[in-house]
Amino acid sequence: MNEMEGVIHLISKIKKSNMKAFNKLCERSLRSIKNGNKIIFFGNGGSASDSQHLAAELVCKYKKIRKAIPAISLSTDTSILTSIGNDIDFKFIFSRQIEAVGRPGDIAIAITTSGNSLNLIEGVKVAKKKKILTFCFSGNNGGKLKKYVDYSIIVPSKITSQIQVAEILIGQTFCEFLEDNC
Repeated sequence: MNEMEGVIHLISKIKKSNMKAFNKLCERSLRSIKNGNKIIFFGNGGSASDSQHLAAELVCKYKKIRKAIPAISLSTDTSILTSIGNDIDFKFIFSRQIEAVGRPGDIAIAITTSGNSLNLIEGVKVAKKKKILTFCFSGNNGGKLKKYVDYSIIVPSKITSQIQVAEILIGQTFCEFLEDNC
């Protein structure tokens, strides 16, 4: 099976297994935005790029010009990332930022292919302490992260490239929902 066939097959499996968690993400995020809160995305590597991409879709536009939807990516400020990594520890690069900018009622979305990054787990732990509802988009059966988040949207694969394609599709669908309903 080539890459495209693998992704198409994977997408059909995602729809069946994750609709409940995805619907909860949409419903709770809409409520959060309407209550004046924000969406917080975070991830490492390619997932960091996806975090930035999805935050930009909400703040700027997905398909149409409309009121900006409050969203941030914690992967964008190199001074914050490197100071926390250097002065404290890399595993706290997201938790320190959530401690600083997260508010009760926000929505935090960790994006990962493995589900095993300590900095994502630490970020989710702090988010939960701050009464922030937590979600993850993850491959690898959710990895260790799934036991820390409130809701997991699992891409049923261990193939990184296919997980990444599926996660951005999930994220784009989420952005479309918010754009159509905010």
